[in-house]
Amino acid sequence: MKKYLFLTLLLLTTIVKAEDVVFTATAPDAVANGQTFQLVYSVNTSAKELRIPEISDFDIVAGPFQSKSSSTQIINGNITHSTSLRFTYTLLPKKEGSFSIPAATIMVDKQKYSSNTLTIKVLPAEEDVNHTNNAENTSSKNNAITNDNLFIRAIVSRKNVYEQEYVLVTYKIYTRIDLVNIDKVKFPDFKDFLVQEIELPKDKQFALENYNGKNYNTITLRQVLLYPQRAGSLNIDKMTCDAIVRVRNTGPSRSIFDDFFDSYQEIVKPISTNTEKIEVKTLPEGKPSGFSGAAGTFTLSSSINKKELSANESVTIKLKISGNGNIKLLKNPEVKFPADFEVYDPKVENNFTNTTSGVTGTKTIEYLAIPRHSGTFTIPPVEFSYFDTNSKTYKTLKSEAFSINVTKASSESENGDDPVVNNFTNKESVKVLGSDIRHISMNDFSLEKPSPFFFGTWGFALAYIIPLIIIAFIFWFFRKQAKENSDIIKVRNKKANKMARKRLRTAEKFLKEQKKEEFYSEVLKAIWGYLCDKLTIPQAQLNKDNVEVELRKYSLEESIIQDFIKILNECEFAQYAPGENIEARDNLFSDTMRMITLLEEQIKK
Repeated sequence: MKKYLFLTLLLLTTIVKAEDVVFTATAPDAVANGQTFQLVYSVNTSAKELRIPEISDFDIVAGPFQSKSSSTQIINGNITHSTSLRFTYTLLPKKEGSFSIPAATIMVDKQKYSSNTLTIKVLPAEEDVNHTNNAENTSSKNNAITNDNLFIRAIVSRKNVYEQEYVLVTYKIYTRIDLVNIDKVKFPDFKDFLVQEIELPKDKQFALENYNGKNYNTITLRQVLLYPQRAGSLNIDKMTCDAIVRVRNTGPSRSIFDDFFDSYQEIVKPISTNTEKIEVKTLPEGKPSGFSGAAGTFTLSSSINKKELSANESVTIKLKISGNGNIKLLKNPEVKFPADFEVYDPKVENNFTNTTSGVTGTKTIEYLAIPRHSGTFTIPPVEFSYFDTNSKTYKTLKSEAFSINVTKASSESENGDDPVVNNFTNKESVKVLGSDIRHISMNDFSLEKPSPFFFGTWGFALAYIIPLIIIAFIFWFFRKQAKENSDIIKVRNKKANKMARKRLRTAEKFLKEQKKEEFYSEVLKAIWGYLCDKLTIPQAQLNKDNVEVELRKYSLEESIIQDFIKILNECEFAQYAPGENIEARDNLFSDTMRMITLLEEQIKK
């Protein structure tokens, strides 16, 4: 018996999947001087001996506070166990500036792991407000939406440039009140500019920024690189949008609950940027003969695949232009091959990245040519001219000159066999020589009797019967699906658990991001939506009393019904209740998952 027990435990141990250890440090990117913030160290397994670095630029006000969570999943017989540890410190900046927090270390199974380093920018404290924790609390005193506490800016990196010299435009919204959403966003069409988008994170987060002596929560909506295509005074029109702001009601209370629970309303405020003007100067005189409009800073390199070859073989010359500027508009430099070389269209590969410093990357051009006669040939250097935006002068780059030796074609080619053309990716346009006359094959051959005619055979009959059977099956299947989908109540009941778990996954995401109100709102949607679909209660009649009556129809235990009602009450109360901690949300989330699973098992419809 002990032997079997040992083998079972050994098997379970081998089934459990161990995750890679991830040890991270998180903190806000920017904080105001005099404002406390949290530094959190997280590790995804059991660990001990956390050692944090010396934090000389911040005071540790509180901590460490340790929290632990664990879960076990069994999927297709595989057991996955995960544990998460969090160590939370509350810090207070000592002075303004940009400061680094070195990596911390922790021990996991006698092995040391290091976290990432952090850089935190400490902004000046409010000039006109003392002892405030954040900008939202400051503006909430007067509950007013003004151009001072909510506005949007079009930040232009420079307003005097040359043609084809980039301008970075950043659209950023500033708020000191509770901004919920933005709608009806309309950007200008950027006439007379070549526009290059800079990719921003899809999950945008507020960042603290000090502007005109005040701290604002900011979000970058869009960043573009503009390359002016003509000289003169060019306008960037206004960007407009509707800001949706949540403010607290200041009217008289209608009941005692209005005093206990904060009452809010959403207000729509149109906001817009100013019109910006860019002065674009014409490129200076003295353009080189080979100049084609390139502007920026570039380098040029070249290579050849071989310098010794036979006639009718291919040779490839590769040019590589790297740098920063309007590299996407560059024309291919011309390579001057000897007159009796057969030249083909070049193959171009681009590798560009849009950054706040302009478009950077490389442009690689491959030129393929085939010499038709023997001899020694020289391919002159390639010239590439551009306007250097740093020195404001024209520069010309030259590649290396190549000397190649072409020998006579092999005896096989002289007899009419096809020459081999290789070392080039795009071969569609390469001509094949010597294919007009073919040799007569002298090998032995044999005659075969042709196959019988297909008409009238079993294969011919099956070619008609099998498609008819498939069509009949498809017709029956879709007919069955349409009949099942016509029963709306049955479909909703069938999908109730799936929809509830989908909403709970969203709630779990808000839980990890510590978005309290969004978390409780999503849990409530999951519970009410599940009850509406599972118990077939019309949405207009969905309330706790009706839910309690319907649950009793399924002969459920009274404790289960009361636990479910208790979860509803906790969600509605905790959504706006102050002082509620993360552990309570974790417990509520676990209880909700457990109760929905329990009801799904006991309610059979």
